[in-house]
Amino acid sequence: MNYFEFYNLPVSFNLDAGLVKRQFYALSKQYHPDFYINHPVEKQDEILELSTLNNKAYQVLSDPQKRLHYILELKGVLTEGENYSLPQDFLMEMMDVNEALMELQFSPDGEKLEGIKNEVEVIADQMQQELDKLVIAFDEQNKDRERNILASVKDLYYRKKYLNRINDSLLKLEQG
Repeated sequence: MNYFEFYNLPVSFNLDAGLVKRQFYALSKQYHPDFYINHPVEKQDEILELSTLNNKAYQVLSDPQKRLHYILELKGVLTEGENYSLPQDFLMEMMDVNEALMELQFSPDGEKLEGIKNEVEVIADQMQQELDKLVIAFDEQNKDRERNILASVKDLYYRKKYLNRINDSLLKLEQG
């Protein structure tokens, strides 16, 4: 049983956070191990497993980035350890940013650092806007378009991961 089924929710990138939280609390009450202390060990084990499943489901479904990753895995689009190739134009753009960051390590310049941060922020905002359109399209789409939409979401997922590493480098440079 996947987390969406467990919470009786549709597979969606855009979930109502309040509904997810209510499902978590309802299932937390229903599957709280303390309520089954006088039951047979098998039942206690089953409840403990369901309680653990509830906690994991909440951690994933309440976090948009984890939920995105989970849906891509659930739909068989993202596989552990795959060697995904990012688009060449994106890699070239990131190579330029990385080179500028390396230069700043040897020759700090607050103005250049701020410029790079702004550039990365613009890229991140554009990617987020594209991702927002795709997840809305996924939730509204028919099954014929699902594969194409998920492939585009996957591409943005990997690009955002790459951009997060650049943001980490920016933060290190800022902190000095």
